Amino acid sequence: MTDLHPFIAGLPKAELHVHHVGSASPRIVAELAARHPDSRVPTDPEALVDYFTFTDFAHFIEVYLSVVDLIRTPEDVRLLTFEVARDMARQNIRYAELTITPFSSTRRGIDEKAFMAAIEDARLAAETELGVILRWCFDIPGEAGLEAAEETARLAVDLRPEGLVSFGLGGPEIGVPRPQFKPYFDRAIAAGLHSVPHAGETTGPETVWDALTALRAERIGHGTSSTRDPRLLAHLAEHRIALEVCPTSNIATRAVARLDEHPLKEMVDAGVLVTINSDDPPMFGTDLNNEYAVAARLLGLDERGLAELAANAVEASFLDPAGKARIAAEIESYTTEWLRR
Repeated sequence: MTDLHPFIAGLPKAELHVHHVGSASPRIVAELAARHPDSRVPTDPEALVDYFTFTDFAHFIEVYLSVVDLIRTPEDVRLLTFEVARDMARQNIRYAELTITPFSSTRRGIDEKAFMAAIEDARLAAETELGVILRWCFDIPGEAGLEAAEETARLAVDLRPEGLVSFGLGGPEIGVPRPQFKPYFDRAIAAGLHSVPHAGETTGPETVWDALTALRAERIGHGTSSTRDPRLLAHLAEHRIALEVCPTSNIATRAVARLDEHPLKEMVDAGVLVTINSDDPPMFGTDLNNEYAVAARLLGLDERGLAELAANAVEASFLDPAGKARIAAEIESYTTEWLRR
């Protein structure tokens, strides 16, 4: 069988579901933990491997929030953001929509304008120095309730940074109904932002329907349980509403029991537009290149099939048409040249 890893490593890619703090490499997490010694997060990168082993989704959220607590100054924000882009550049990620939870930082005392300046400075530097185009999704941490929703909507609409393209909803789904966030999504959509909530990761397809009807979702974060409802799959396929699928994440958080049970193939067979993503890569011991390799195994793909997956992410992105055309052409050119070897 052909080893696809070399092809994947060089394949130009876009990533649409990847979290800001959750992308911090062990090196960066350890550096931040050393800056803030009152934290319980290990300062040894090797110890972080055990620290990032999760028993269930609730444990993952607990660990994730302990890393969030390491981001305490604008300098921390800028360091994290640029270093995430550096890791993306190493994987030939050309474009990424990075999910940022500003409420987690502003409630910890980081000045909101300084926060915006830090991420924007990192974004511009990433594009100039690394060739990585970054855009932002500001998401509501659902577990923090309507106070967080109000603050996130205010920051997104009133202090909108240039790179902001979408509005999301993350955190636990159980006990956090999607419809309660409708007013905040309405406000963000009215301001020109796209709707990209998480739904159907640890709950059933009804949560995806809620995201579509109440929150007017244009893409769905995860949507893992969508395959339990054939009518929902048909709706997603007909309206080209993409699912942001993160296979390794789903196993790590126990949203899916085993990789061979992952519903990715059912989604694709139903004609749903699927994108492959890494979610919180260092926390799950993965990266986007590995997720493409996982998808290739689950779907039985060759190089051309992987290129089509990469093109899906470009199509489903909120990049401008010229930018989409440029990356799509890169994917096609790279694949054609590779197959000529």
